[in-house]
Amino acid sequence: MVITKENREMSFKEIKENTQKRYEQILDKLDKPKTAKEIAVELFKLELIPSAERNYTAPRLTELEKLGKVKVTGKKKCEYTGKMVAMYERMCTHG
Repeated sequence: MVITKENREMSFKEIKENTQKRYEQILDKLDKPKTAKEIAVELFKLELIPSAERNYTAPRLTELEKLGKVKVTGKKKCEYTGKMVAMYERMCTHG
């Protein structure tokens, strides 16, 4: 089955919109430094994502870091996994 250019463009637009929405949800939860898992748990409790898996937030945090919207501020032991994980913080944006 051949996917038309129009279908590909519609799919890309939908993915882009969903990604932007997730960026906003993540940034909204970064009122203090948090881990990807902590953010995922919060979004799951709000029924914004289907599970509390960190895979729903970690890739977006990496992208937000590349965009200069968040930064890694250190590490801490994850209360869920017991592993050392990165802490993310929102970057200050001026006017």
